[in-house]
Order: sequence, then C-alpha cells, then structure tokens
Amino acid sequence: MSILTYIAGWPLLAALLLVFISGKNRVIIRAIAVLATFISMVLAIKMFCQFAAAPVDADGYRFVQQIPWVESLGISYHVGVDGLNVGLILMGAIVAFAATLCSWEIQKREKEFYILLLVMSGGILGAFASLDLFFFYFLHELALVPTFIMIGVWGRGEKKNYATFQITLYLSIGALIALIGLIALYLQSGADTFDIPKIIAYAKAKPLATNVQNFIFPLLLFGFGILVSLWPFHSWAPLGYGVAPAPTAMLHAGVLKKFGIYGLIRIALPLMPVAAQSWMQIIAWLAIGNILYVGWVAMRQKDLNLLIGNSSVAHMGFIFLGIASLNLIGISGAVMIMVAHGFLAALTFALSGYIYQKTNTLEISELGGLCRRLPFIGTVLLMAAMAGCGLPGFANFVGEATVFFGAWAQPSLHWAVVLAVWGALVIGAVYMTRAIRNILHGPLPEKFATLPDASNLWRKLPYALLLVSLLIFGFVPKLLTEKINPDAAKIVAVSSPVVKTSAVALAEIHTPKSEIRN
Repeated sequence: MSILTYIAGWPLLAALLLVFISGKNRVIIRAIAVLATFISMVLAIKMFCQFAAAPVDADGYRFVQQIPWVESLGISYHVGVDGLNVGLILMGAIVAFAATLCSWEIQKREKEFYILLLVMSGGILGAFASLDLFFFYFLHELALVPTFIMIGVWGRGEKKNYATFQITLYLSIGALIALIGLIALYLQSGADTFDIPKIIAYAKAKPLATNVQNFIFPLLLFGFGILVSLWPFHSWAPLGYGVAPAPTAMLHAGVLKKFGIYGLIRIALPLMPVAAQSWMQIIAWLAIGNILYVGWVAMRQKDLNLLIGNSSVAHMGFIFLGIASLNLIGISGAVMIMVAHGFLAALTFALSGYIYQKTNTLEISELGGLCRRLPFIGTVLLMAAMAGCGLPGFANFVGEATVFFGAWAQPSLHWAVVLAVWGALVIGAVYMTRAIRNILHGPLPEKFATLPDASNLWRKLPYALLLVSLLIFGFVPKLLTEKINPDAAKIVAVSSPVVKTSAVALAEIHTPKSEIRN
C-alpha cells in the first residue's frame, strides 16, 4: 500500500474512531486527533525525504497505488506523487498537525469539531495525492463541506451567519463550474477514463480540438479561480477567514485554497495548451487585480483577521502571474509560492487566533505594545509579517522572485511584472509594517497588563513548526525546486506560448538538476 494512502488515511480513520467515543472524554478526543495528524505529518516528511530515491512509474509518478473501482467508467483509486504535489502534501500534513494543536481554543462541541477537522485534513491530502479526476474532485468536496459547518457553528463575530452564507454560495458555485468543466473534459477527451495520466497521454496523441479547449479552459479557470479567491471573485475569503475559528482558517487559507491552482497546473495547462496561450494576458490582468486592488483593500483594514485575509488573497495574484508566464521558471515559482504561502497563511491565522483568545479583540486600534507581554508570540508575528513582505530568508521571497523572473521572460508581461513588484514592495510593506507597529509597539493598554505568553513548549510548537518550515525552504530552496523543476518542465513543454522544436522541449525536461536554479 502506498505511503500516500496512510498520509491521507490516518486523519480519516481517526475521524471515524471519534464517532464512537463519548463527547465527555475531551482529553482522549484531543489526543487521538493530535496523534493521527502527527503520524500523518511524520509519514509526509518521510515521503518527502525518500522522494528522490523512490521508484518512478511509466508516467513519472512515485509511491503509486491504483485500485479499480467503477471499471465501466474508468474510475479507480489512483494516487501518486511528483514534483508538482510533493511539497503540497508535505505542507498540508504539517499545517494539519499545527491546526490540531491550535484547536485548544474550541471549548464547546469539541468532538464534532475534531471530527470535521480530521475529515477536512484527510480529504485535502487525498485530493492532492489523487491521480483520478473523480476522487480528485470528490475528496476536495469532502474537505470543503466541513468548512461551512465549522464557520457556521464555531465562528465568531456579528457577521458569522452572513459570512457562512457568502462563503457557501461562492464556493458552491465555483465547485459547480469546475465540475461542469471536468465532466466536459471527460466526455470530450475520448479517453473514456477518469485517470489523469491516461487522459494526458491520450491528449498528447490526439489533442483536444481548439473550440473544445476554448470551451472547457474558462470553466476550469473561473471554477477553480473562485475556489482560490481570484479577483474579482474574492470577496468571500477575507470575510470568511475573519469570522472562522483559527484552525479552520489555517487549513482552508493555507491548504485547501491551493486545490484550485493545483488543478489548473495539473489538468488545464497540459490538456488545453492552445486555450492557455490565448488566456495568458487575461490571467495576468486578473493576477494584478489580486495584487493591487486587494492590496489596497488590505491597507484600509482595521481588523487583524481581515487584514490577514486580504493579504492572503493578494498573494494569490503572484501564483496566477507565474501561471500566466507559461515558462519553466514562472510555473516553478508558482508551485513554490503555493507551498510557502500555505505555511505563512496558517502561521498568521494561528497567531491571530491566539491574540483573539487572550484579548477578545482583533481591532488593531485596541491593541498595542503586545511585545512587552507576549515576547514569543510577538516575535513570531513580526517574522511572519516580514515573510509576508517577501523578505529574503523566507520561502515566500524565493517563490515571488522566481515568478518575477519568469514573467519578465515574457515580453508581453513586462507591464505586469512592474506593477506586481510595486505592489509587493510598496503596498504589502505598508500594511504589514503599519500593522506590526500598531499591534506590537507603542503603549500597552492597562487591560492587557497580565496577558500570558505561550507558556510552554507544547503551546509554542505549532508556531515554531510553521516558522521553521518557512525558514528551511527559504534558506535551502533547492529542497523543493529540484523536485519541482523536472515536472514543471513537462507542463511547459506542451503549454508554452513559444513554439519549440521537440529537441528543445526534450532538453528542458532532462536538464540536469545542477543546472536548474531559482
């Protein structure tokens, strides 16, 4: 059995086990949830470390397992990992463990909360590992449904019900549009299978007609785009994250939201290269909308969670800009940002959750001087803000710089790079540094004179784990890029707007690792 099955299976198995345990056994319930996500994380780290040495199948995937299910439709349980999803699975497992540790803030109906959290964790890890369109979509929906329930039941603030309604409406519409696109892809591909590698191999031999590509690609772009909070379909995200309990925001903003972008890179680009080329400029404009418009909105926020939520949406623009470049360095940078932003979003929402629990407010004007009482939390928050600004040393810097170089390699995107760099260096720096100044420095309100900091190693662990992950991939980015580049090159070989000979494309795919740099 593949290690990927165990990575996604442990949280789901723990969720099933919790169903049969009385809700009064709070310690046992929490211990099972923490243990399951810890095992999943350890297995994900093991998988990541063994990636290079693992056997590769004919389609280029490692740790493969395939079990036929509905053979008449070509549906099977098929999991595997390559450079595009190995970092996402690792990141998802780490964030799931950190989110479980941060769930101490939940004080009511804990059993139900942990069940939903574990289902959400297992579902998204399974979706990232899936190589079958049916399970790819089904497992995402399995992870998405708990989000609505957790915000509606355990959310906070006066706008909780409105935010629950809005996020349910937006994400349901996005998922429906994406489903229409995937069904159309299955029907039009001619492969008579839901198996993604087989569909891609069939499309290489018999490419989809241009009119079919032009019909399906926008369905996937906007369906997945809504799930990712692509501008202008983004308004659900900041409000939803603003009222969500911290563990839910950590998992959704950090992990689940990357599903849509991963789907575009894994499915849409290699299968519909002609349509991808024609939509390149539009994707770039939408990416700039995320970076600039949502960045300006973030500058106006007076609530810390709304600021973090808008910042998270703005960062999605850099990923879409990397996709719009349609070249190796841009696509690789986009995948790198997906992993880095997952750690960053989870870290910032975990920190805001801690501050809210201790101060009962996230209004920036009511906070101040918190570094005096919360030296550990304050220091980590400062470092997270610097990572959000793209400071060198953090994984975000590597991804954003790589995307800028990739987009600049496309002469038609020079304008987008200039605007994106300005948005990153000016707008992002303004709202992040201003928030840090107002929250951590200045006079400390008297009502916060006795605030407790993260008191022990167990309380500090989730924040330290996420921060260390950002620093490791920031200082040693080749741990990820050497895995990403060969498989990103395969995507570029069929989707690049530059007409290449087969020899050039083949040379890119087999470029030695030592010659690939960020």
